[in-house]
Amino acid sequence: MHTPLVARCLRGLEPLVAAEVVRCGLGAVTDLRHREVHFRATRSAPPLRTADDVFLLAARSPDVGAARQAPRDLTALADRTDLDHLLPLRRTAAAPVCVDVSASFLGRRAFTRYDAEDAVGEALAQRLGVPYHSRRTGAAPPPGSCGWRLTLDGTQATLMLRVDDRPLHRRAYKRHTVPGTLHPPLAAAMAELAGIGPGQTVVDPCCGAGTLLIEGALTRPDARFHGFDLSAQAVAAARANAGDLPVTVRRCDAGRLPLPDGAADRVLCNPPWGAQVPAGGLLADAPERWWTELRRILSPDGAAAVLLPGRDDLAAALRHGFTPVHAQRLRLSGAQPFLVRMTVKDARRGRR
Repeated sequence: MHTPLVARCLRGLEPLVAAEVVRCGLGAVTDLRHREVHFRATRSAPPLRTADDVFLLAARSPDVGAARQAPRDLTALADRTDLDHLLPLRRTAAAPVCVDVSASFLGRRAFTRYDAEDAVGEALAQRLGVPYHSRRTGAAPPPGSCGWRLTLDGTQATLMLRVDDRPLHRRAYKRHTVPGTLHPPLAAAMAELAGIGPGQTVVDPCCGAGTLLIEGALTRPDARFHGFDLSAQAVAAARANAGDLPVTVRRCDAGRLPLPDGAADRVLCNPPWGAQVPAGGLLADAPERWWTELRRILSPDGAAAVLLPGRDDLAAALRHGFTPVHAQRLRLSGAQPFLVRMTVKDARRGRR
């Protein structure tokens, strides 16, 4: 089997998603595009933890352009799709009860995403003999819907069929959220970037709903995961989400962690820099304490995978004795933070 698949992801995570495809032995990566990793699967693909979703490649054509009437030309993609071949490749045996389409495009257009969705969705629904569910109203598709994805990137129009019943980024464990909660595929990418080893101690000083620790524990259950948060609501949410995973969560101030020096082999963190969640406790008056605590608890051979809002924060990492060994810019909720892996120099032994 050499099935063409497309993994969709956050902008900036494409190389990490491609690395997961290769690491899992799924097949050959054939292309990296805007928020997409194209690969040819040689076996059935397990859920990719760093991807938002995975689709079967259905059809391609040149981008239809920006004119108001352009969406009507997209019906050709639906007409060329081999439904008899694609539908049995989904990870569900149930026949679709309706069709829904989610579209996105780059550049300015004289039509909306809903115009493009409706053109393709109505054509697909007619071919399948089922109703079409339009997203114009904002209502979620009903259970059993057959999900499609349409992208227009200025060069190509691509139509794809979702492999699973629901998007991969909707994790079953995430029943409780708090403000600023992290996108699960990004958390999985950060855990992978950290390089967690067996038996290691992993710490999140500002764990929120526990997403980073849980994603780490799901891929490395033989490590030990410890989360801390000043918010009682966050601690309760993280404990409930973690369930029976090897994750312990306590309420405390990230500016004064109850850990000995050098206790953490790995640190995973999305610090409260004030964009979505304001800093509290000791960090409210002295944000630099986050860096000094991170420096104190990280072991000499340790590493931290963190989100930093901008270049000034990379400079702060250097000021506090950290060396960024990987920095990748992302697009996340309208911002462009850096995903950074940092090590710290052991002054006593002169090594990183």
